Amino acid sequence: MLIVGTRGDVQPFVAIGKKFQENGHRVRLATHANFKEFVLGAGLEFYPLGGDPKVLAAYMVKNKGFLPSGPSEILIQRNQIKDIVFSLLPACIDPDPESNVPFKVNAIIANPPAYGHMHVAEALKVPLHIFFTMPWTPTSEFPHPLSRVKQSVGYRLSYQVVDGLIWLGIRDVINDFRKKKLKLRPVTYLSNSNSYHPDVPYGYIWSPHLVPKPKDWGPKIDVVGFCFLDLASNYEPRESLVKWLEDGEKPIYIGFGSLPVQEPEKMTKIIVQALEMTGQRGIINKGWGGLGNLKEPKDFVYLLDNCPHDWLFLQCAAVVHHGGAGTTAAGLKTACPTTVVPFFGDQTFWGERVHARGVGPAPIPVDEFSLEKLVAAIRFMLDPKVKERAVELAKAMEHEDGVTGAVKAFYKHFPRESLEPKPEVSPRPHHFFSLRRCFGRS
Repeated sequence: MLIVGTRGDVQPFVAIGKKFQENGHRVRLATHANFKEFVLGAGLEFYPLGGDPKVLAAYMVKNKGFLPSGPSEILIQRNQIKDIVFSLLPACIDPDPESNVPFKVNAIIANPPAYGHMHVAEALKVPLHIFFTMPWTPTSEFPHPLSRVKQSVGYRLSYQVVDGLIWLGIRDVINDFRKKKLKLRPVTYLSNSNSYHPDVPYGYIWSPHLVPKPKDWGPKIDVVGFCFLDLASNYEPRESLVKWLEDGEKPIYIGFGSLPVQEPEKMTKIIVQALEMTGQRGIINKGWGGLGNLKEPKDFVYLLDNCPHDWLFLQCAAVVHHGGAGTTAAGLKTACPTTVVPFFGDQTFWGERVHARGVGPAPIPVDEFSLEKLVAAIRFMLDPKVKERAVELAKAMEHEDGVTGAVKAFYKHFPRESLEPKPEVSPRPHHFFSLRRCFGRS
């Protein structure tokens, strides 16, 4: 598995990898070094990929997506991508970095930000299945999440535009990788090698109850459901958190995970004031953004470092977060009305889907985050009708098993017997007399 991104991108693949392992496969999850303990702790093999998710996240937040806002940003992103791409081949063929046990790949699962996965699969002649938490396949039903297209007539085209811009930015890195590492011919600059390949199966990790499979997606594409990793059953909360939860009404969760916040003090002040104005208790997740530096403690605010969402959100009345696919899924699964504060990328897409289902207000872009808007969002989420709709959606999602769905989708396209290593065919024995051998020819 070749997986690039933040913790929220990696976690679904840990769950899927564990299921494959239960089915008797050897699974190596190759991702950033930051997640080594997380992957190994889940019982999977780990291999380090290049790139730093903190740098990638900071770049994406600053530039609101993949495309750089200025020349100085181009080098940062290109260096990250080059580090990632050039680490993909060793991840598929090198021995385990600690035990030195050899590794032979029979199939590759990847997410699109790995960028070089198709080229590695081509070089190694192994099947490739792509899974992702946001739409990457052209459709007329909604635009590419990294585009800003608003008119439905441009939805399908938006996928080709985004793909073409990405390819323009990385084509020399990819061709350098193909020539130097994979020993493959370069891809011509005019061709769009990064684009959607109709022969490669795609699986999308979201609930069809939230976003149904588009009618113009064919049989090679599956919507498998959200993939949850059970972290709650082994989690023991701090005594202070349990006591605080018992001492009052269910709180509102506010946190932005592993995303950097530009002005954490200002944002913290807005959050505290909004909770005070609406008479709510709140849990603030400090995250990577450094939220929660209070001048003086507030009894209606609990500051949290890290806690599994599948445990925490059950204790909450509503949630406010950045709109990552995994966090959105966790909130909806626990019937929490949701406010999305998107920073970049697909987060606006998820915020719009939440709003369309009536389980949260319209998303509040992080640049527009204000006391007035947060107060209005909290009041929206506290409406009993919104809670009713959140409960209905959670019940619809209750019987989904995205992890099993993902594994079944993989086997549908690549039956298990087709992945078994083929026995080597013994060379045909030479005849006793051969004219070729007689004349020194073989």
